Amino acid sequence: MKAAVVFCALLALVVASVRAEPLPATGTVEVAFTPWDDAEGALLRAVAAANKAIYVQSFIFTSRTLGRALIDAHQRGVAVTVLTDREMLAKGDNSQIPRLVEAGIPVWLEVRYQSAHNKIMLIDPEEPHPIVVTGSYNFTYSAQARNAENLLLLRDNPRLAQIYLANWRRHRGEALAYEVGGAR
Repeated sequence: MKAAVVFCALLALVVASVRAEPLPATGTVEVAFTPWDDAEGALLRAVAAANKAIYVQSFIFTSRTLGRALIDAHQRGVAVTVLTDREMLAKGDNSQIPRLVEAGIPVWLEVRYQSAHNKIMLIDPEEPHPIVVTGSYNFTYSAQARNAENLLLLRDNPRLAQIYLANWRRHRGEALAYEVGGAR
């Protein structure tokens, strides 16, 4: 336990020091604004293109379509891991988190913050052509069909992907494992 705390503290210092310097823009940017653009389609195409790993950080996750896409990726050998806000999971009747867990996808619950409000997906972040997905877009049906949201897919910027992955791992280090059967 002590080693994990030390590791998290060191990781936090590394991430904090990286943020102090501007990051060169590389790669491409795809942007979608809902409800007009097909943000969900862009996200589904990115998930389908994953080769090695997908790291998810969600505030709320109710999209059946995206849940199915992550399960499909997991079944084809992509390592999928999810962090989600424990309070939103407890409040949500339509959460896809239990479905992901049943499919064998590891899920961790963020409990440290009043709201773990991140909405990111890191696709192959340690590979030569990573994708960082971010924006206000929640992983829900409403985000596409009813809400005014934005989604950015930032491709081919390995340094940016590493910074996001370090932050994801820092959050993962503070999270609790979702227990099978829904005990949280």
